[in-house]
Amino acid sequence: MNSAQKLLVLVIAILAGAHLYVNVLPYHFSDQKPLVAENLHGFFDKSAEKGVFHGQEAYTYFIPEPAKLAQVLGTSDSNKRIEVDLTHQRLYAFEGDRKVYDFLVSTGKWGKTPTGTFHIWIKLRYTKMEGGNPALGTYYNLPNVPYVMFFENAEVPGYRGFSLHGTYWHSNFGHPMSHGCVNMKTEEAEQIYYWALPDLRGKSSISATADNPGTPIIIYGEAPAE
Repeated sequence: MNSAQKLLVLVIAILAGAHLYVNVLPYHFSDQKPLVAENLHGFFDKSAEKGVFHGQEAYTYFIPEPAKLAQVLGTSDSNKRIEVDLTHQRLYAFEGDRKVYDFLVSTGKWGKTPTGTFHIWIKLRYTKMEGGNPALGTYYNLPNVPYVMFFENAEVPGYRGFSLHGTYWHSNFGHPMSHGCVNMKTEEAEQIYYWALPDLRGKSSISATADNPGTPIIIYGEAPAE
C-alpha cells in the first residue's frame, strides 16, 4: 500500500469515526441521571424558577392542587391500562374496552423510549430531571417537572427514570422531543395523573404497593425519524 492509499484509508477511518460519534453517541450519553429513591419527594422547589433544555431556558410554575384529590372517570380500576403508540406519537387510556383518553405526546428522540409492558411504580407531583451531555448539546436540567409517573419492568428498572410527565419547555407534541420519557401537555398529564393508579389516597405523591399497584403501561411501535 503506497502513501496515498494509506492517507485515503486514514481519512475514511476518521470520517467513519465522526459518523459514529454523531449518530451513535447521543443515544448513549443523553440518558437521565439515575434516580435515587430517597431523593424523590414530589414537592415544588421554590428556589428553582427556571430550567434549561438543550441550551434554552424555560420557566417553571406552581400548579395548585385541585380541591379534591381523586381518580376521575374510574369505574373499574382493575381494568385500567395506558397504551403509548410510538409510531403515531399518541397516548391512549382505557377502562376495559372503553377508551377514555386520547392525547398527542412526544417520545424519545435523543434517547429511545423503551417498548414492552410496564407498570407505574411511583407518582410525583413534581420532580427534577437532569441528564444529557453538554458536549453534544443535549444537556437538560429541569426542576419541578409536573405530574410525573415513573414506570418500570423486569428489564427496565425504575432507577433509569422513564416516565410519563407534564412538559413546560416545549409544545411540539406529536413529534419525538424527549430523551426517552413520554412528554405530555401538562393539563393532559394532570388528567392521567389523577386517573391512573396507584390511588393517591389523599396525598399529592405516592409509591405503588402490593395493595395499591400501578396502572400497566404498554408501549409499542417505532418513533418516526425526525
